[in-house]
Amino acid sequence: MTEREKMLAGLLYDCADRELLTQWHKAKNLIREFNQMDSADIEGKNRILHSLLGGHGKDLWITPPFFVDYGNNIFFGNNCEVNMNCTFLDDNKITIGDNALIAPNVQIYTAFHPVNAADRFGETRSDGSFAFCRTQTAPVTIGDNVWIGGGAVILPGVTIGNNVVIGAGSVVTKSIPANSIAYGNPCRVARENR
Repeated sequence: MTEREKMLAGLLYDCADRELLTQWHKAKNLIREFNQMDSADIEGKNRILHSLLGGHGKDLWITPPFFVDYGNNIFFGNNCEVNMNCTFLDDNKITIGDNALIAPNVQIYTAFHPVNAADRFGETRSDGSFAFCRTQTAPVTIGDNVWIGGGAVILPGVTIGNNVVIGAGSVVTKSIPANSIAYGNPCRVARENR
């Protein structure tokens, strides 16, 4: 099993794997180019997003700056908007449905590390060189017609159902059912969204 396969399966994997680092550097170069493009160069931005992302539907708008780990594990439906300064750590799949609105400074994480330091870093290298910490992942799924408020943080393994509003500044640690308005730290359902 390759390190990428382990990563997508949610197993401990080595972030320093050559294949993963090659993909990571490719994404960083593409996103740097995207973030520095002229604001009106829609064709150029779309070209980069087509090369960067795993897939997307029609009418995707992402306002720079935008930050990713790999990019190719991010999938958007139709009619989605991501506002400025969002960070998507897509070490596993991030799937976003149709008609999503993602406000500024939203962070979506699929990666996490073992709590035990020995599991996180493994054996100390005899030459004293830096060892990447070991990582695990869990996918994030966001349904259709979802609005995620500014500064919200979505943690690994979370599913947000259809027709959900997540309040600004929320930390979403557990899945949120469809047709809900939820907010807080930790994020909890406050009421139904009809």
